[in-house]
Amino acid sequence: MSQQGEKPTRRPAQEDDWWGQLYEDAAAGDTGPAATADTLDDRFASAGAVAAPPDTIPPPRSPATPPRPPTDASRPTEPPTGPGTAAQEPPGATQPDTAPPEPPGMVQPRTTAPGPPGPAPRADAPPPVSVVYVGEGPPTYEAEPTALPVADPDELEDLVADTVLDGARYGSCTLRAASMRGDSARYRGEPRRDSLLTARFGSGPGALVLVAMATGARATPGAHRAAAEACDWIGRAVGLSHARLAEDIRAGRRGDLKSGLHRLTDRSLGRLRANAAEQGLDPAEYAAGLRCLLVPADPACRTRVFFGVGDGGLFRLRDGAWQDLEPGVGDQGGAPVVGYGSLPAAETPDGDRLTMDLGITTPPSPYEPAAEPPRDPFRFRASVARPGDTLLLCTAGLAEPLRGEPGLGRHLARRWAEPEPPGLAAFLADAQARVKGYADDRTAAAVWEA
Repeated sequence: MSQQGEKPTRRPAQEDDWWGQLYEDAAAGDTGPAATADTLDDRFASAGAVAAPPDTIPPPRSPATPPRPPTDASRPTEPPTGPGTAAQEPPGATQPDTAPPEPPGMVQPRTTAPGPPGPAPRADAPPPVSVVYVGEGPPTYEAEPTALPVADPDELEDLVADTVLDGARYGSCTLRAASMRGDSARYRGEPRRDSLLTARFGSGPGALVLVAMATGARATPGAHRAAAEACDWIGRAVGLSHARLAEDIRAGRRGDLKSGLHRLTDRSLGRLRANAAEQGLDPAEYAAGLRCLLVPADPACRTRVFFGVGDGGLFRLRDGAWQDLEPGVGDQGGAPVVGYGSLPAAETPDGDRLTMDLGITTPPSPYEPAAEPPRDPFRFRASVARPGDTLLLCTAGLAEPLRGEPGLGRHLARRWAEPEPPGLAAFLADAQARVKGYADDRTAAAVWEA
């Protein structure tokens, strides 16, 4: 039986014959051991026939000193990954840290575990990589990936990388995006349930950049597939309507944007449910939360549009302080939307423009026909960025520790306060700053305003 419960197919006779001939030919060509054993002097004499620099010839190993097998301490162990198996705590997870205690909330570097005993490190070797954690103590799990998910040789396209990273620069903004497996999934050998899509539709000032991120249902087989399909469907929908969307963003047509993006989201998630039914799966389990950000490439337009369904976070770093911009469920009626300009409007002390949603019935979508609405409420917010702002969109894996551990917010605020945005590697290191008690997948996209 295969990992999915399917019966293995029998190889055709011709393939079996080819496989057998491959090894039969090799065996036939093997002349076997020599009649008499050659001595060590004979081997050195024969090696002299091949010219080689003296430095490349290794010293002979003493016949009386066989190579040592790896010790138990250096032999890697495979963590339990089968269904129904209780995951054990990583070795040493409950042992007290020997380093001097730090005040709560202090950012502390954590170096990777040393390698097996044996050769001494070179004098010019780089220092060990540091992994930062925030809070009162180190997280339970290891800082680096441990076990790979089980692979099916017939479905290798279903594999998901541990980490993906992307970035771009358009107009007045710089984009950084990353998605990584959580500490728990890394230890248990489970695939990343988060999916990330970054795409540019169109060219020139009329181009539109889309960042889509989705999270599959917890403890559900195929959750990573559902997340990937949700990103694909919304990407296709936005791509087909990108010219109209970019025009509406520049013109400030808030009503058209909100209703249009709502219907595009409903239609995309509706297709996900239909695909689940075709596969005989429960649509409630083969589901995903979806969060998206639209950024026009036009340098004269600083409007950033967020929309989506499901848990996560939308934050803005302004003047060194974080602002939580996540639209609540109650914001769908009469709450103001910060930063979106359409008449009539009023200026706030911060220079933002406020627009009230007066509850007027929105016209039919100018993009695509409506579909069955999802269970979670649709969220929408548009804001006008100011120079120096950093807008952060993330899944719950990062939003929850940002809200629950103040030290993480302070750490990222210090890291991202520089005028120049971080490079890809630095952004990845920042986004994976660890907090004890939060071990889910993390996906984050940040936009720096020049």
